[in-house]
Amino acid sequence: MDRPAPLPLDTWWFRLAVLTATALAARAVTFGSPVVHVDETFYLTVAQAMTHGALPYVDLWDRKPIGLFLLYLPAAVWGLPAALYVYQAMAMAAAVATAVLITRLADRAGWRAGALPAAMLYILWLDLADGQGGQSPIFYNLPMAGAALLALQGSRGRAMAAMLLVGLALQIKYSVLFEGVGLGLWLLASDLRSGRRVGETIVYALMLGTIALLPTALAMAAYAMLGHLDAFIFANFVSILHRSKDSPALMIDRAGEAAAILSLLLFAIAGWRAKAEPLVRLFLHLWLLVALVAFVGFGGWYNHYTLPVMLPGAVCAAAFFQRRARSWWWIVVPLALLFVTGQVVLRSERERRGTAAQFQRLTATVGRGPGGLFVYSGPVLLYPATGRPALTRYLFPSHLQFDREAGSIGVDQRAEIERIFAQAPAAVVMAPAIGEEEPAMRTLVEQRLSRDGYVAQPSVRLGHDDVVVFRRPTSSPSRPAAR
Repeated sequence: MDRPAPLPLDTWWFRLAVLTATALAARAVTFGSPVVHVDETFYLTVAQAMTHGALPYVDLWDRKPIGLFLLYLPAAVWGLPAALYVYQAMAMAAAVATAVLITRLADRAGWRAGALPAAMLYILWLDLADGQGGQSPIFYNLPMAGAALLALQGSRGRAMAAMLLVGLALQIKYSVLFEGVGLGLWLLASDLRSGRRVGETIVYALMLGTIALLPTALAMAAYAMLGHLDAFIFANFVSILHRSKDSPALMIDRAGEAAAILSLLLFAIAGWRAKAEPLVRLFLHLWLLVALVAFVGFGGWYNHYTLPVMLPGAVCAAAFFQRRARSWWWIVVPLALLFVTGQVVLRSERERRGTAAQFQRLTATVGRGPGGLFVYSGPVLLYPATGRPALTRYLFPSHLQFDREAGSIGVDQRAEIERIFAQAPAAVVMAPAIGEEEPAMRTLVEQRLSRDGYVAQPSVRLGHDDVVVFRRPTSSPSRPAAR
């Protein structure tokens, strides 16, 4: 007997259309913004420098994996402002693709009726935690969702493919290690459960671990061939061990915000005992637990650190929506409220961080020219936006500002600031101080500005901040110092 044709609501194309429309509506307010978040505009800045031959960890310093900067390269080649739309479109596509995989995972659990609402929950939830743009979890959640789906397939070949995806995710951000280890342990347990001998499983474990580390090993090999293996190892692995912890007050504040964002896990908890394929349900619940442990254990507790938890959280929430499938208001009302809340958050953040028009005014105040630029505090995207050369490889402001970075970036912060001013930057940008900044660093910059006769231009409003550009009145064009 022929199976009945699936209802339109169950087809992949209908799900894709709904999820794409949801993402467009959820993210429209930020499209084209050059100040969505300092992290992603920094990634784009590094990628743009790479198009001109700069090498991360050598010419530009950060501790993020090289894969993250490579992800931004396809956008960077377009130049500003087109690159902003391209990377944000890429991020939206990654979020939608992840949501599609959420529906597939929910289907495997037996929560088909709750699959689409759960995927919509994921997309809307992102807006609460700076996930409206191209934060790293927006990209690495996609391979992790694919790895989870493959892990449930039951074959060794698909398990190895799953660990390769984990390896790719590691090259977007190393914090995915926690979830990768959890997934690997699940695969090994599945292997033993299938009747394999312990010795065979040990060999299999080594194979899976090797596959997961392969992308990182290839990146290391590439830097070794270029003669910069030491720089790669220090930036990627050693530097984080020397970074200090944030103050307890900041940690408590961030923990409170993160707890509010993760309160939506109540949807996952509410469906805890819903009918499902037992092993799939166990896998999904363990995945959520590991993601939570990783979030707590990794520290920092910035709001966007909750984004990886949202992936298994949304999948598990499909059980709740499955149980409420016949009561449409249990689905429509929560999602509508979440959408409205997300839009309020995004508009609030736009008001706080600034608009594209304000950024353009700041860019015009800095001006173009051959002289070097030093953004002590403010948008790092000013470097490619003005075309002025950077006089330091430490473009991300916190590396030279924050006390927690002292001793962890490979140079003395004070000495690096002195070196920058020795090159006579044509323009210096300073936004108001924030709570994490080391006051001594700002004082040093202010002293050098006064000593060298820099002239403050009329401040430019950028969100809630008045950003000041200081110009050197008469100087020869500054050039990046030899490294």
